[in-house]
Amino acid sequence: MKFMLYLSDLMIPFLLFGIIGFGLLSGRDVYQDFLDGAREGLKTIASICPTLIGLMTAVGVLRASGLLKYMGDLLGKILSPLGIPGDIVPLALVRLFSSSAAASLLLDIFKEHGTESTIGFMAAIILSATESVFYCMSVYFGMTKVKKTRFTLPGALLATVVGIMAAIWIVN
Repeated sequence: MKFMLYLSDLMIPFLLFGIIGFGLLSGRDVYQDFLDGAREGLKTIASICPTLIGLMTAVGVLRASGLLKYMGDLLGKILSPLGIPGDIVPLALVRLFSSSAAASLLLDIFKEHGTESTIGFMAAIILSATESVFYCMSVYFGMTKVKKTRFTLPGALLATVVGIMAAIWIVN
């Protein structure tokens, strides 16, 4: 085990030296390539920032207003005969928009119900079996200027529903 820890500590320095060494051996200006990559990265961040701020603000407003809790309680009453607890509904909805907000809701579920509770297991599986669909589509399609998403949204939503249903089935 100590060897693996030692090896993992050395992986990033070896990777960096390998990349720099390869660049120097192939006759490239490694420093200029780094600066060009950093410049492009900053442009990417600047173009993504409005989308991220909008998504984070919307999720924050929904959470702070209590609308997510209300929707969870309302839908929980309807979905409880199917084995879907009300506390899972806000998590599943928020997960479509933000991974970090969903992780925050997961921690709230863990604090309230415990990590080894049925709801805790279900929430953890949902978080690992689904994707933040609208975040990914807005960021990645926005960056590449894709206008016609065709079957992406229906396919991603179907995969999310399947992930949620699998989590419910596995836990129950």
